[in-house]
Amino acid sequence: MTGDPARAEEASWVDGFNPCKPNAARIYDYLLGGKDNFAVDREAADQLMRALPDAARAARANRAFLNAAVRYVAGQGIGQYVDIGAGLPTSPNVHESARDAVPGARVIYVDNDPVVVSHARALLATDDLVTVVSADARKHESVLSALELGGKIDLSEPVCVLFVSVLHFLANSEADALVAAFRERMSPGSYLVLSAGCADESHLPVQEEIQSAYGSGTTLSGRPAAEIAAYFGDFELVPPGLVPVTEWSARVPNAPSRPRWEPPAPAKASMLAGIGRKQR
Repeated sequence: MTGDPARAEEASWVDGFNPCKPNAARIYDYLLGGKDNFAVDREAADQLMRALPDAARAARANRAFLNAAVRYVAGQGIGQYVDIGAGLPTSPNVHESARDAVPGARVIYVDNDPVVVSHARALLATDDLVTVVSADARKHESVLSALELGGKIDLSEPVCVLFVSVLHFLANSEADALVAAFRERMSPGSYLVLSAGCADESHLPVQEEIQSAYGSGTTLSGRPAAEIAAYFGDFELVPPGLVPVTEWSARVPNAPSRPRWEPPAPAKASMLAGIGRKQR
């Protein structure tokens, strides 16, 4: 049976799902060695790795950072977590890492991808302390409203908010507004965990290649290191401070002290990661 390819692609788009176009969550899943991806995602990931040869290593390091950060924060007694732009479930998930130290940890996973949300809800439906909500990180009001409806998180108590590998998918103004909205509402003793793509004008050719790999449906915007550091506001950075995410692999930081931060000078582009604590 033959037909118009455009019509076939249109027919494949159901509730936001289109296997004919690469998807950021599925590309990340492939880079991590997962199976929740399609040929178009694998082709995009291969193109990404031609532009950025250490993309798969960075993805694995980014996931290791997330788990190390959550274990550290849980070790400080934090029992509630908000994971913004959570992506497809990848074990260990945030709630699994947190519960190593806090068995009753509550987690809200937030994403605007309908497939991610549906998949996460199907896997986590039996856990009463885990909620998966659909909200668009580009609109911080919708994220905060979704948290209120979820009812699992109390921002008047210490909380850990995670922006792991999500801010570079937002426009600068959107990312700034989103992080600032949470910083303002988080209570003293809360933690901010983030990783974000780092790039400046010297990396424009590589950024264009990376953008081409993701396609027109996804916009990427790497930031200079100083702009990423600014996301933390007056939060105190946990050692080793804001550093390339690959330095966090298999590492759990020590207790907070005076941070170390030196802007990196990557050969192409990199991802920076850090943990910040709101002081009492």
